[in-house]
Amino acid sequence: MSSVEFDESVVWNLLSEPRMAPYLEGAAGDKLAALRLYEWSARTSSAAFEVVGHLEVLLRNALDRCLREHFREDHCGIPWFLLPTPGGDHVAEAVAAVRQRLRPQRKETRHQVIAGLSFGFWSGLLGPKYEELWRECLHRAFPNSSGKRKQVAVAVERVRKFRNRLAHHDSTINVDIPFELRQIFDLAGYIDADAARWLERCSGLMTVYAQRPVTIDDTVVVAAKNAWPLYETCGAYVCQSGRAFRPMERVAFYTDREIKLDVPAVLHRRDNVEWSPEEAARLRGSDDRFDRKIASVIDASAGTWTDGRYQVFLLTSPGHPDHRRLRTALPHRGTGRGSSFVRRQRYLSLHALENATTTADL
Repeated sequence: MSSVEFDESVVWNLLSEPRMAPYLEGAAGDKLAALRLYEWSARTSSAAFEVVGHLEVLLRNALDRCLREHFREDHCGIPWFLLPTPGGDHVAEAVAAVRQRLRPQRKETRHQVIAGLSFGFWSGLLGPKYEELWRECLHRAFPNSSGKRKQVAVAVERVRKFRNRLAHHDSTINVDIPFELRQIFDLAGYIDADAARWLERCSGLMTVYAQRPVTIDDTVVVAAKNAWPLYETCGAYVCQSGRAFRPMERVAFYTDREIKLDVPAVLHRRDNVEWSPEEAARLRGSDDRFDRKIASVIDASAGTWTDGRYQVFLLTSPGHPDHRRLRTALPHRGTGRGSSFVRRQRYLSLHALENATTTADL
């Protein structure tokens, strides 16, 4: 840790109040803590950009290899990107712009043209207008995917958006870095399993991410002997009416002496819900989607929750963009009377959960 001293107020004014506002909010108004958070965000962006850069090289080389073979480049002697490509003028326009930029530098080689094409260019090749090209050759760049263009296109587009956010120096304090990193590893795995393992080994992003100086307790961990099976069945958490909770964004489930993998986001919360077949029937006929969902929860919990009034949290399920999963369930190894990790509820940050290996880390 550097011992260099500086005037915090001078640095703060030079960075500007608008830029620092999100960090100040994240640090509960503490300017020095906000500055530490700003520094951490920049280090996180830098580490993330490194792994995205490696992925970009893997992606463009895999696609280039397939296109080179498909257009028999070695046989005809003409680079594929100078031949008519099914799907429109996207390729010709992008290549012409790169060649024009390289020509004055006398660097207009095949390799430099490929390297000069943007992430957006390669992402565009996976769009719907290139469906024919996908079926003919591009699918071979992703032998470990489902073979469906849309699956790969969505994964590449997500990484592209993340890359652009990093490139524009946007704050990462509200970005779920472990989730984005898993998207990158998954996409690399579609290309090659060894490439994905190499990327995981060389990435130092999670080490930087774990050093966040200020976190927010945004997740409630609930005792879930009955709640976890209900969540698995219908994506909801039910508890007694009137039970108080702090402001929170997510629910994690503790049962079987571990915190489960899924950490769903709260989509809707409703208290004082009548738990009866009659109320379920009424809600089922509503135009409101949350009403209909609660009706299905009442039906699914009939054997566990008796007639009465309850509080309901409708939660995300795997596949929802706001849903999160831990790398592994977090075991609780405490023993003896009173050693349970959660008796009723406990508040933690998603950040802490994502960086823990057991409940002892929390």
